[in-house]
Amino acid sequence: MNKSIVVIPTYNEVESIGSLLDELATLDLDVLVIDDGSPDGTAQICKAHGVEVIERSAKLGLGSAYRAGFQIALDRGYENIIEMDADGSHQVSDLVAMMQWIGSADLLIGSRWVADGEIKNWSKFRELLSKAANRYANTLLSLGVADTTAGFRIYSASLLKKMDIHTIASEGYCFQIEMTRRALSRGGSIAEVPITFIEREHGVSKMSFAIALEAVVRITAWGLLRIVRR
Repeated sequence: MNKSIVVIPTYNEVESIGSLLDELATLDLDVLVIDDGSPDGTAQICKAHGVEVIERSAKLGLGSAYRAGFQIALDRGYENIIEMDADGSHQVSDLVAMMQWIGSADLLIGSRWVADGEIKNWSKFRELLSKAANRYANTLLSLGVADTTAGFRIYSASLLKKMDIHTIASEGYCFQIEMTRRALSRGGSIAEVPITFIEREHGVSKMSFAIALEAVVRITAWGLLRIVRR
């Protein structure tokens, strides 16, 4: 068994998942796909590539998919657990660069908002929304992380075991913020590695009003709790 595993949540990614799996096959790692009942045949494409797929009957959310995948990875004894999007926005070349930093921190974040980080093909609105979310989270929670919403990460198994991931409640991109917050509260060290984030060419973004609202509500509640505890 390899030391590292990539956990990839999928829902209707048939147009992009194949090329991603081809590139990942060149690396010294295993791949686990958590598919939320994609009607477009995503799971079948993954199986055709020889990749293990956990098929779920319904769209249960990003956070739920990662919690399930992370627990499987921990149970199997992997040392490094990687999270990565299936839509082509995360580059395997950046993953190679991130893996070179394994051991330097408990959590490595592929960051868009540090020096040499870059975004391609985003609208100005999406860019402002992402920056505002990160600024809001850092203002209320003092995380000290430039890209708290980033979904391109490498966790050490030792850190994940301390984080009680089954109690992480967020489902949308707020999941990434909650995981960052929990990692710091458990004494984890975090380093950010610059990446080039490329907006998906195929499929439809999973971003919605409900996902954005979840983030605002949870960050505000955590911030108020932090103030009360002080």
